[in-house]
Amino acid sequence: MGIKNPEKKAKLVKKGRQTKWTPVWVILKKFGPGKKIHPASVTKVRRSWRRTKLHIKPRKQRKSHLG
Repeated sequence: MGIKNPEKKAKLVKKGRQTKWTPVWVILKKFGPGKKIHPASVTKVRRSWRRTKLHIKPRKQRKSHLG
């Protein structure tokens, strides 16, 4: 049995990748080894499943009364 809704799953995976923090080496390269900065302060796209919703629409289903 496969995934119920692969389109929705693919969108969720992409949005999940956009929530990640910056790698440690980026902080070291940008600010230097002595600076203590939170990795999330450098990322462009920040998303949280609590704060903001993704507004993914449900897939279209065939109307049952049309046959």
